[in-house]
Amino acid sequence: MMLINGVSKNHIEITDRGFQYGDGLFETIEVRDGKAVCLERHLERLSLGCQRLYIPFPGKEILSFEASQLCTKQARAVLKIIVTRGSGGRGYRQPEVINTTRVLSLHPYPDYPETFQKQGVVTRFCDTRLGINPGLAGIKHLNRLEQILARAEWSEPEIQEGLMLDVNEYVIEGTMTNLFYIKNNKLYTSVLDQSGVAGIMRGIIITIAANSGVPVQEHRYYKDELLSADEVLVCNSIIGIWPVRQIATARFPVGLMTKNLQLQLDSFIKEALNNNEE
Repeated sequence: MMLINGVSKNHIEITDRGFQYGDGLFETIEVRDGKAVCLERHLERLSLGCQRLYIPFPGKEILSFEASQLCTKQARAVLKIIVTRGSGGRGYRQPEVINTTRVLSLHPYPDYPETFQKQGVVTRFCDTRLGINPGLAGIKHLNRLEQILARAEWSEPEIQEGLMLDVNEYVIEGTMTNLFYIKNNKLYTSVLDQSGVAGIMRGIIITIAANSGVPVQEHRYYKDELLSADEVLVCNSIIGIWPVRQIATARFPVGLMTKNLQLQLDSFIKEALNNNEE
């Protein structure tokens, strides 16, 4: 199921700058019981990303309406929203008049084993490095070649995620997740002012932890610091929280703080849905 500028079809113009240059942004959103989970937060990030890239934002009202059209009868699914700068001529210069393209599409919810959430996942470090670009750091733009190259580094089914470093060897995130670690009852995550994507679940987890009295620190750190952690977890809007039980040969327990964060995140999402915070 797909809507392109509000019309049910499955193709865009070949001149669209999203196709030509990756000139746009996207959001990936869980659908549960006919509602897009935390839709308001996703649209706020999409709006901020559009401001950063100087792309006119289509508006929360129309995106919310079209999301509701697609999601209303879905028990569990994934909603993807793409906004591009629209069509333009050859070359990097923006068109004088920008007519954005918006694409909303519905996809099956991934069939991840329940053991990933309960027993944790196996990860590895990727060789592909994230470049430094403060102008693009944090936003979920359409240029994801670094993640694609990193994800191509392994095919072993027992490895669920790859962890990425930047060109300065700081640990940043997973190929599809944000990364946290716990040390001495304090929660740590990477600062994302030079590279990486500031995920919706990342922000919620930071808020939940802070409201629970757990100290949270965003900072720059190397592999050794991560490997000395008491607990490690990854998160995104589709999987929620996965504990990390192994990074390469280093092993970690599924600890109490990770379990508490999972419970609090689940409660947060259920409350948001009950309060119609779509």
